[in-house]
Amino acid sequence: QVQLQESGPGLVKPSQTFSLTCTVSGGSITTDSYYWSWIRQPPGKGLEWIGYIDYSGMTYYSPSLKSRTSISRDTSKNQFTLQLSSVTPEDTAMYYCARGGRGATMPRDFGSWGQGTQVTVSS
Repeated sequence: QVQLQESGPGLVKPSQTFSLTCTVSGGSITTDSYYWSWIRQPPGKGLEWIGYIDYSGMTYYSPSLKSRTSISRDTSKNQFTLQLSSVTPEDTAMYYCARGGRGATMPRDFGSWGQGTQVTVSS
């Protein structure tokens, strides 16, 4: 059973860049056909897919966040990382990492989720 665990700063100042790391256990992030995503949920709003990195290291981002987003991985640690730059209070949300199949971008497509980590953008 694969498990995912997010980690990162809880509080970030506006205009800064933050990084979140997802540590995966019980499965390899290089296993063929799995796509590893970041998703967020702002308070009072629905889930928003941010982007993914696939088993080969290819990345794809939501067009609305693409200019500020970078997803990378460390295969030696079985981790993948989200960087979001130039943050504003609108980026305040619960951030989740998740595993899905080929090209998964919808919440229903993800079979395994981390528990989430809160990021608050405030001065």
